[in-house]
Amino acid sequence: MKRYITEFIGTFFLVLVVALTGNAAAIGVILMVMIFAGGHISGAHYNPAVTLAVLIRGKVTSQDAIIYMAVQIIAAIVAALVAQWYMGDMAVATMDLTGKVAKAFIGELIGTFALAYVVLNVATSKGTTGNSFYGLAIGLTVFAMASTFGAVSGGAFNPAVAVGATVVKAFAFKNIWIYLVACFGGGLLAAMVFNYINEDDKPVPPLQKG
Repeated sequence: MKRYITEFIGTFFLVLVVALTGNAAAIGVILMVMIFAGGHISGAHYNPAVTLAVLIRGKVTSQDAIIYMAVQIIAAIVAALVAQWYMGDMAVATMDLTGKVAKAFIGELIGTFALAYVVLNVATSKGTTGNSFYGLAIGLTVFAMASTFGAVSGGAFNPAVAVGATVVKAFAFKNIWIYLVACFGGGLLAAMVFNYINEDDKPVPPLQKG
């Protein structure tokens, strides 16, 4: 239960900052500090695509992965509703992807790949065990990718963030498939590449705490 609460808290604050600021630096910072805060408890995924990558890597059980994803989505919806309450009657402009669906899709795929690839290498690899930089590395990856692709796709790189953005109408519901397919696809590809490059790095049993 402690792991699930930690995933809820981290995802909640990530999506809250995304919804209320849309600022790449603020998003990277809140992700970084929440990873440092919860990494030792749950692994600090805060992202269903990252959870998928970690599952394929063999560092989380199937049962936990399913619960993690459900908790992350619920936290994103709650955060979006809180953000919506704060925004009140302020109009939220839905991102226009007319004519750039392919670019948005590829941007989300590349951005999520980069994020999941960094997570797997700095937070699950035996070569970086016990490092103190993983939160900074992951937060800066999100900052860099959001700065790169944010103007094109919105820079979600996270199905939970995409759901939250859809709730506050920053993303059009008709485009949710782009973020779900591209983000999960990016996480899947990152895990496959990691496992190929690190074929001798066999996973130890997944994190098991309360």
